[in-house]
Amino acid sequence: MREIPATHIERQRLRQLAHDFVKAKSLQPPVSLEQLHLLADELITLHQLDVTLRDWLLVELHNGVWLPTVASIPYERRLLLLPKCLRDSRQCQGEMDDLGLLCHRCGLCVIPGLQEQADRYGVLSLVAEGFTSVIELIRQHVVDAVIGVSCLDSLEKAFPLLVSHAVPGIAIALNDGGCKDTHVDTDYVAQLLPQRSEDTMTLLNYDHVREKVDEWFTQENLSQVLTPAKDITTRASLEWMLSGGSRWRPFLLAAVYAAITKPRPLAFPDEVMRAAVAVECFHKASLVHDDIQDNDLERYGKPTVHARYGQAMGINIGDLLLGDGYRLLSSLSNKEMIGVIANAHVSLCLGQGAELAWQSGQDVSIDDVLQIFRQKTVPAFEVALSLGVLSAGGDKRTATVLHNYSEALGIAYQLEDDLKDIDDEHTAKPSAVHALRMQDSDATNDDIKNKISDLADDYHTRALASLADIDSFELKRLLFQATEKILSK
Repeated sequence: MREIPATHIERQRLRQLAHDFVKAKSLQPPVSLEQLHLLADELITLHQLDVTLRDWLLVELHNGVWLPTVASIPYERRLLLLPKCLRDSRQCQGEMDDLGLLCHRCGLCVIPGLQEQADRYGVLSLVAEGFTSVIELIRQHVVDAVIGVSCLDSLEKAFPLLVSHAVPGIAIALNDGGCKDTHVDTDYVAQLLPQRSEDTMTLLNYDHVREKVDEWFTQENLSQVLTPAKDITTRASLEWMLSGGSRWRPFLLAAVYAAITKPRPLAFPDEVMRAAVAVECFHKASLVHDDIQDNDLERYGKPTVHARYGQAMGINIGDLLLGDGYRLLSSLSNKEMIGVIANAHVSLCLGQGAELAWQSGQDVSIDDVLQIFRQKTVPAFEVALSLGVLSAGGDKRTATVLHNYSEALGIAYQLEDDLKDIDDEHTAKPSAVHALRMQDSDATNDDIKNKISDLADDYHTRALASLADIDSFELKRLLFQATEKILSK
């Protein structure tokens, strides 16, 4: 059961209590939903508060974490989101369109007054239901921060979205439910609207980072960076580098560099580009060799390299990409990158070797499968993040955090990928599906799917929790957003 503090005085007292509690902990946003729940429990225990107030307190703790960031964002980059249930349902003459309520500002409810206050500061205002539309405005870079009013039920649904997308935001719970003729503490909204810090924050646009990375993987640029395409091996190598794929690894490398260095305007040294191309060389080489070892004949909806050129030539093309990757890294000033890649290369080979050693029908436990994931999938993410940190002159503490993050993210990613094999009764691949079938031959596909989904959710939570020790707001924001996109593929 969830409750809202009964009186205005009590709500104000508890808000101050929650904000002071957060301030004392010097928390850097974003924070995970799990961390917010832990903070709410700690606050309740510390001050012997009613546990039924937990969800309401969680919202105010979230506000306390984000308020300094929201205050640093220019007014014109903020949005005040109000629910239409604040209107007087009997007398309202406003019309609804695709965006929300077209308020006539007749003065019969609190909506016009709040919108006029927003106008005074140059804050955009919108009367609409839910935070889904806000997420889209954030994605389209129309606004950078939101001050939103909603009922606790709606906030419960919206919070995972706000947290996973690392949206700088403040949420104000309505004082009642019912979705009709509701009320809010308007003085609290009025108190939050003008908040402004001396430091102005301009959020990085990671779509622009993606655009820069895409420019690096054009034929024009790769022709200058890779071994010149003069024969069948080099032409096939270039063609494979230009083929499909998400290019998550070079993007993460570039985005980490940008998050740490905050270049204005957005620009990247040539060495960052070369490191990013090198990371993709290693990734594409591993795919060529994986396809040969797994006898896969199609990738990206097209014939694999060995299906097109033959197995021997496929091996050679993969080896050329490895050589190009090491050649690019050796041209960089930070030689530590070569060691990072080399260690990851060894780990990947050990993981692939363990995978090849398993044959259909052999025993393989879920722990064995997770260890293979640690050796094969985790290094692919960690290398990109580590090289981004090294390119930016990052520190060892950040590298340690990113190691733990990469492990959790990589395992969650592979577990989600394994769910694709749920209907394959005869897979010889040592996947989580295969391991759970061997563990319990009577388990149904639904049983296995639920177990893998729960395990993936657990590692997803671990990935976000591991970011608590990162001090950089932009780096945390990037990784929260990247986690959501990578694990919602």
